[in-house]
Amino acid sequence: MATFLYRLGRFSFRKRHFVALFWVALLALAGAGAAGAPAAGNSSFSIPGTEAQKAFDLLDERFPGASADGATARVVFKAPDGQKMTDPGNKAAVQDTVDELSGGAEVAQVTDPYQGGGVSQDGTVAYASVTYKVPGMELEETSREALKAAAEDARDSGLTVEIGGDALQAIPETGSAEIIGIGVAAVVLVITLGSLLAAGLPLLTAIVGVGIGVATITALASTLDLGSTTSILASMIGLAVGIDYALFVVSRYRAELAEGREREEAAGRAVGTAGSAVVFAGLTVVIALVGLSVVNIPMLTKMGIAAAGTVAVAVLIALTLIPAVLGYAGRRVRPAGEKSKLLGGGRAKDKADRPNAGTRWASFVVRRPLAVLLLGIIGLGAAAVPAGSLELGLPDDGSQPTSTTQRRAYDLLSDGFGPGSNGPLVVVVDAQGSEDPQAVFRQAGDEIKALDNVVNVAPAAPNKAGDTATIAVIPDAKPSSVATEDLVHDIRAVGADIKDGTGAEVLVTGATAMNIDVSQKLNDALVPYLVLVVGLAFLLLIVVFRSILVPLKAALGFLLSVLAALGAVVAVYQWGWLSGLMGVEETGPIMSMMPIFMVGVVFGLAMDYEVFLVTRIREAHVHGEKPAQAVVTGFRYSARVVTAAAIIMIAVFSGFIGSSDSMVKMIGFGLAIAVLFDAFVVRMAIVPAVLALLGDKAWWLPKWLDRALPNVDVEGESLAAHDGAAGKEDEDKELVRA
Repeated sequence: MATFLYRLGRFSFRKRHFVALFWVALLALAGAGAAGAPAAGNSSFSIPGTEAQKAFDLLDERFPGASADGATARVVFKAPDGQKMTDPGNKAAVQDTVDELSGGAEVAQVTDPYQGGGVSQDGTVAYASVTYKVPGMELEETSREALKAAAEDARDSGLTVEIGGDALQAIPETGSAEIIGIGVAAVVLVITLGSLLAAGLPLLTAIVGVGIGVATITALASTLDLGSTTSILASMIGLAVGIDYALFVVSRYRAELAEGREREEAAGRAVGTAGSAVVFAGLTVVIALVGLSVVNIPMLTKMGIAAAGTVAVAVLIALTLIPAVLGYAGRRVRPAGEKSKLLGGGRAKDKADRPNAGTRWASFVVRRPLAVLLLGIIGLGAAAVPAGSLELGLPDDGSQPTSTTQRRAYDLLSDGFGPGSNGPLVVVVDAQGSEDPQAVFRQAGDEIKALDNVVNVAPAAPNKAGDTATIAVIPDAKPSSVATEDLVHDIRAVGADIKDGTGAEVLVTGATAMNIDVSQKLNDALVPYLVLVVGLAFLLLIVVFRSILVPLKAALGFLLSVLAALGAVVAVYQWGWLSGLMGVEETGPIMSMMPIFMVGVVFGLAMDYEVFLVTRIREAHVHGEKPAQAVVTGFRYSARVVTAAAIIMIAVFSGFIGSSDSMVKMIGFGLAIAVLFDAFVVRMAIVPAVLALLGDKAWWLPKWLDRALPNVDVEGESLAAHDGAAGKEDEDKELVRA
């Protein structure tokens, strides 16, 4: 592989006009497709194999025209102090609002608070439910504006009016913090590479890669039913890995220049060595993201595949576009150790022989490996303690900022009707095979009323055929609480007894039940997913490092960093530590897809640092250095770049903490803290400590396995014998054949 990539690097450097034109054309094509494509909405949220989804499908079949998947809105009214919603003036204002909303082209149904039990016992709060014919993100802007206008008209009468539900759901905004993250990345690149031009190359190529990836996702969003969050995730991961991969190739290029090689030769060797690490690091990220498909949640599968495609683009750009733009830059990209005049270049090198920080740190670790190892493990173990209190759920309006109308509507409903009114359960009774469906409906309602944590059970509402009915159940606790989850399980237990006695099927659905089923499905999939992803990457790393213990150490270190990161997420978003600093206005359960998502993404990113760092150490070992000295040599050449790459990735992910979407906000924090733990504790401390303790045993591989494995030559050992003087025409022919 190293030889092929070496030729590819030289080819891209020499034929830079062709390579640059190819990528620019690809970006333009993707941009044109995105510009002409319909806007992305929310991906269809289906959870195959769950009871909530089965009930949802049954509603579509037995209640045609009911718009079971349509957007919903709750217009909540509160009377002025000293008044009640039953006062004639307030009642007339609400009636006008209901009439105004009923005339909407996309409105399927509006319930009158005074006829549907939508007035609180104390008479101060009322709500009207609005059901639309299309999902929330497919609503026309005119429908949203009409909803807001109706609420504003009611406010003019003196009422307090707020709107909840998904009808006002908007595409998440990441805010200016994302730009700040890119700015931090630019500063780190300038410091690391010592040149404004060299620092600009990784940023430029990463932006090109993300532009192609996100534009392609936007162009295909409507066709493939990709949600609006998909492009945010792809840009988050694509930008981070794109900068990192380009940084490693540029850094190696400068190191090759410092050894006296010509620029084309240096580009070839940079792609042949650092590029090999980029390929395998990218493969681990792609495996982790594509592996999300084992969860069997279509939305999560599409998000993972789209992000994996953006990572694949970032790898290809690092291998081709980076050497091409290095060719354009020429002598303005200086050898390692030299800075541009603007940054202090040209001064006397009075400290040229002084060991760099990576050398000093590695020397310290190999002298005291056991102490460093224990300290790192104990520290990460302490950070992981809160993970033992992990509670999972999906965000609702209660997790929105208090400045939003959705959150204020949530609070008004909680005050007037109890917290459970924000997450009503829909019980679907399928009595098609029963002799007396009406008796089954009554029995189901009576048995549900007798359960704990139930505030209200509405009378059964049968369909036209009379064989299926819905029963609305209001829990006593808020939607994301453990008590509500227990109630869902209790209703399902009642349903099992009814089925045994009557043959009728009782199913629980609704947004709250769907969230509970999603959490359970994600929990059940976590272990199989972990085994699949870690297992495949473990095999891949055996091929890369030709070792059993090094990949094993990499996997165990990853588990430590993920547990510590989950502990930090629980501490901030569930316990409320530093919540003000992180912009968390409401603590609660952790988003149910967070653990499995962190496992996938963080494993891929963690293996990036493992590959980049340990390949340099193995390279030194392969060239004859003793184990301890190889660790020091590897850190001398790679610690500075790995540190810079980690800081860049942390900065990029932290930028998403400023998002308006609670899911994106939590993902940004979780990934940033996970990279912090993994890069600076696991890879920079635990990895060299373990390698120092293992010595030559770290590189042990059974002879039979050594013979069976292909030699991918990530270290570029084959390039040592490459004379670099082959004719350009021959190299082009070999590249075409390859």
